[in-house]
Amino acid sequence: MKDDKSSKGNPDRRKFMKLGLMTGITGLSGATLLSNLASQEELQASGNKIKLLTPDGKVVEVDAENINKYPEAHITPAESREGIPNRKFVMVIDLAKCNNARKCVEGCQRGHQLDPHEEFMKVQLIRDNEEGAPYWFPKPCFHCDEPPCVTVCPTGATFKRDDGIVLVDNDRCIGCKFCMTSCPYSARSFNWGHKDKFENTDQPYSPETSVPASEGTVMKCDFCPDLLRQGELPYCAKECPMGVIYFGDKNEDLVTNGVETLRFSQLIKDRGGYRYMEHLGTKPNVYYLPPVNRQFPLERGFDIDEEILDRYKDVPEVKEYKAKAKK
Repeated sequence: MKDDKSSKGNPDRRKFMKLGLMTGITGLSGATLLSNLASQEELQASGNKIKLLTPDGKVVEVDAENINKYPEAHITPAESREGIPNRKFVMVIDLAKCNNARKCVEGCQRGHQLDPHEEFMKVQLIRDNEEGAPYWFPKPCFHCDEPPCVTVCPTGATFKRDDGIVLVDNDRCIGCKFCMTSCPYSARSFNWGHKDKFENTDQPYSPETSVPASEGTVMKCDFCPDLLRQGELPYCAKECPMGVIYFGDKNEDLVTNGVETLRFSQLIKDRGGYRYMEHLGTKPNVYYLPPVNRQFPLERGFDIDEEILDRYKDVPEVKEYKAKAKK
């Protein structure tokens, strides 16, 4: 269910989504929500208010200090295996909105301190059949419920948590690449030689941040659990200017792109949502909305660096675009 449409694009609404998504919306429900709020007098005494959407679709305004947030503390490798209690994280990608702005890629790279050639989120150009038109296809790790990467890992470096997130512990990874070969989505990459210097050299390692990275180990999209613990959206969802990426808690049946909040089940039902390569039986936690009634022409996504555009050089539309550009 959508919240009040008048809140779309409002700065306060954005703040609500960034600060309250996983702690205010999905972390509180019904009587639990009310019991965790301060009294009405206390709310009126504070000027720092945040709007929250309750599971029954009502928007309430509460004191920011009374939101139950997870502690801002370093999560050790051992603690990272426990996951966030009572959560089942899910991502929904609206292909009708994507114009290859690549802000999702760049935001992820900054957040995980990746080199320019390292991408946890990849944007592919897909054509389903000869008669159909190509469309942009953002592809993260799918955080499968039946992940083959976990099954083949000989050291337990790759593991799945109860909240649906699949992570890699670089302290255990021996670089055998079994997980890479078993992943049908090619969602993993090998760290052949990362940056010599990191922005936070004293930062202790945690599988929840993938920082600092370790040469000779496997890397991938991690759903940004460190941000989720603080009630924020993953980097890719926060940075996307088109609102392509929705993220939320399947248990609470809510997802958001930071501007609008929707019922996950209703969104998938109404828009014909599907999971990529469903026939493999991996049960991904990333869903796609078909690219029907697209909001942008395909060519909008060609305005990128020539090196990146060259990835799609065999696509007829790209060949035509390049030929026109040379004239």
